Amino acid sequence: MILQLQDIHSYYGTSHILQGVSMCIGQGEGVCLLGRNGAGKSTTFKSIVGLVGVKSGKIAYKGYEITRMQPFRIARLGIGYVPEDRRIYPDLTVKENLEVGQKTAKSQKRFWDIEKIYDIFPVLKFMANRKGSQMSGGEQQMLTIARALMGNPELLLLDEPSEGLAPIVVEDVGRLVKRIREEGVSVLIAEQNSLFSLKLVDRAYVIEKGVIEWEGSVEEISENESLRNRYLSV
Repeated sequence: MILQLQDIHSYYGTSHILQGVSMCIGQGEGVCLLGRNGAGKSTTFKSIVGLVGVKSGKIAYKGYEITRMQPFRIARLGIGYVPEDRRIYPDLTVKENLEVGQKTAKSQKRFWDIEKIYDIFPVLKFMANRKGSQMSGGEQQMLTIARALMGNPELLLLDEPSEGLAPIVVEDVGRLVKRIREEGVSVLIAEQNSLFSLKLVDRAYVIEKGVIEWEGSVEEISENESLRNRYLSV
């Protein structure tokens, strides 16, 4: 397993958000964490990358415990994180945003540099000298994903990558995720949009009120209408 969470409990202040979350992602696997707004998806991701303190439980990356490790150390180990709110640098150009995220690859099999990024994201090459503040939401989303890849991660966490995007842009993001998986990167996606995310992964977890309520294959959840209505319908 590249990532394993065991009985994770996380809090915001006195609010008990994650209440015993356990899940795992295999090497090269695609997994999605599905749930409504406020179910605990983003808190799970922030707990993994060290942005939310874990009160109890264990998080292991490639067998190495990272629970309560500092975020920059977790990133150096090979975990890339694309936050829900994107967080690009608005006053830097596209090229400068990418250079900020650059880190030398540990393996030549997964080597991402600016030329490879431009090959996969040609729109970013076209606007290399444009400031982040002058980009559309979809372009910013692509830049955020590309910047995370510049860190040469083995595992990429994508938090609500389709949120707020036009349908045609969502399709573009989906194609990019498929290409990233073809490069051997393990992918964990947090999403409300099951129609989007289930096309991109092998397995799914469903979270509700900080508790994993279901786990199984894409085929199983696709055929389980009562489950989708109970936990995923708005």
